[in-house]
Amino acid sequence: MSKKIACVITNDFEDSEYTEPVKAYKEAGHTVITIEKEAGKTVVGKTDKTEVKIDKSIDSVNPADFDALLIPGGFSPDQLRADDRFVAFTKAFMDEKKPVFAICHGPQLLITAKVLEGRDATGFTSIKVDLENAGVKFADKEVVVCGNQLVTSRTPDDLPAFNRESLKLLEV
Repeated sequence: MSKKIACVITNDFEDSEYTEPVKAYKEAGHTVITIEKEAGKTVVGKTDKTEVKIDKSIDSVNPADFDALLIPGGFSPDQLRADDRFVAFTKAFMDEKKPVFAICHGPQLLITAKVLEGRDATGFTSIKVDLENAGVKFADKEVVVCGNQLVTSRTPDDLPAFNRESLKLLEV
């Protein structure tokens, strides 16, 4: 069954942490909708300068319209967590027990949403202390799946495992 996946993203995202999961999701028959402050604009990745056209503005979307959430890393999640609309959007997925896929710095948005207390997760080395301070049981592994809901990984090197586990949750 095809799922509709929200992807919150802005400039300076880690290119492969967007492009590879999206490719895997689309090949499996799912739809990915990109969300930023402004629909129609183009955001640019930090490493390969990948251009992504934004489908919807944060003001025009409702978490209830989506089955899952993707949060690519890079500097994007740190920028987005400064905006309460993205924090509330993210929190809604966790509260509703919908699948959330966060890689590298992606969990920063989850930290700000205060939804990680008691969770198993991983992330990029530089946010390990932030995750632990948010109540996470940190694991330095390529992928951590918590509660059949949250999938986290550390770096682009972990993308094969991240995509595999994300796709498993989308099958449910």
